[in-house]
Amino acid sequence: MCIDELRFEAAKNRVIGINRERQGIGTLSEKTVHAVLKNYYAPDTDMHEIPIENFVADIFTGTEIIEIQTRSFNVMRRKLDAFLKIYPVTIVYPIPHVKWLSWIDEESGEMSPKRKSPKKGNPYVAFKELYKIRPFLKNENLRFRFALIDMEEYRLLNGWSRDKKKGSERYDRIPVQFVEEVCIERREDYMQFIPFDLPEPFTTKDFSKSAKIPLSLAQTVLLILTDLEIVDRVGKQGNSYLYKVCEI
Repeated sequence: MCIDELRFEAAKNRVIGINRERQGIGTLSEKTVHAVLKNYYAPDTDMHEIPIENFVADIFTGTEIIEIQTRSFNVMRRKLDAFLKIYPVTIVYPIPHVKWLSWIDEESGEMSPKRKSPKKGNPYVAFKELYKIRPFLKNENLRFRFALIDMEEYRLLNGWSRDKKKGSERYDRIPVQFVEEVCIERREDYMQFIPFDLPEPFTTKDFSKSAKIPLSLAQTVLLILTDLEIVDRVGKQGNSYLYKVCEI
């Protein structure tokens, strides 16, 4: 999908503001990535925070609900059960593409220099969250936008390990650049997650290698793609299932 860079910069400026650097991190009550994306997908703030069916929708356009979900999809189940019966729902899920990490000392307030993470995000990581709402994935009213964004992440040094990093709390994430948007509007759009160089039939290990993702994540992706009849199990090779891509 085409990303509107000017609109993204406008959303960032509206939320972060030119004085944010002086005020420091965490001065807003709403987490920054969530707020920026809400302003990006709906610049008209009259569409924000609309009560519907005993819940509050992040965005309601009049014909569609848009939910910005920055954390676990588990919490979406009751909302989806209510919303999908009456409106199309799009879940926007931000994925860190390139990430710079800084640590905040709670006692002194000192912040460490930014360090670039060696890991780079990809759309497949969203399947960990899709797994949590599997019963809803076949609903024709449900759509997704996976937003790959370069981010600065700030974490508190309050973890349980000796260096206080393991088990630490994420304080905020600041979006830097909107890199890519992967959209799922209908079941057939899941075909974009099938690597072009897969053998036929293929195993989970083959999929993991072609998609360049860990084996455990490949298992989750294939479970969901099987549910959606994008791929089909056609036998076994030793202890491994064999899959083929379905004709759509």
